[in-house]
Amino acid sequence: MEDAALVLFSGGQDSTTCLAWALDRFAHVETVGFAYGQRHAVELACRAPVRDGLQAMTWRGTLGADHLIDLGQSLSGIGATAMTDDIAIATTQAGLPNTFVPGRNLLFLTYAAAIAYRRGLRHIVTGVCETDFSGYPDCRDDTIKAMQLALNLGMDQRFVLHTPLMWIDKAGTWALAQTLGGDRLVELVVAQTHTCYLGDHTTINEWGYGCNTCPACELRAAGWQRWRNSV
Repeated sequence: MEDAALVLFSGGQDSTTCLAWALDRFAHVETVGFAYGQRHAVELACRAPVRDGLQAMTWRGTLGADHLIDLGQSLSGIGATAMTDDIAIATTQAGLPNTFVPGRNLLFLTYAAAIAYRRGLRHIVTGVCETDFSGYPDCRDDTIKAMQLALNLGMDQRFVLHTPLMWIDKAGTWALAQTLGGDRLVELVVAQTHTCYLGDHTTINEWGYGCNTCPACELRAAGWQRWRNSV
């Protein structure tokens, strides 16, 4: 379907904003999430309430099927990352935070493209960003362009990979949510999504749930403050 998209949807702020972006642009939108042994697996429980909340809003497109892929221990089995193991978040000798899971986004995009192939969906939307991010190499624009080429060659398709957040910071992500869905969407992001790397979904802040100390919470909180100061 030329006017249909598949959104990589984790249940977090970025992917929720990307899902709204896709619903605003495409006639039919499906979602895919991944269980990979992540410490913050609570994000998976946020996916259904967020989808319900978005479905209750008025969009150009309709929200279709959701796909949840259980990757088992394929990523957590590699170990040594703070996203899958109960270890302190720190910077590695390579200069990257140990929340970086090698190959994660590459694997996600490959599975997403396989689903899109079977479902006849041309557009694939992901919330990666190299403006306000932790330096993950698989979030860079060059990586996504290379993946689009590889997936199209490897599956003999003409997929288009979209990255609505690539060149905006977290303040811009909040602003985009406001533009797309007004206060209602912003409130949904605050009340229903999950970003915290440590999986804290009990502490509520003005910007949403989270420990307020991990890198993901710090980025989300700082972006919220910059956005609120600008409006």
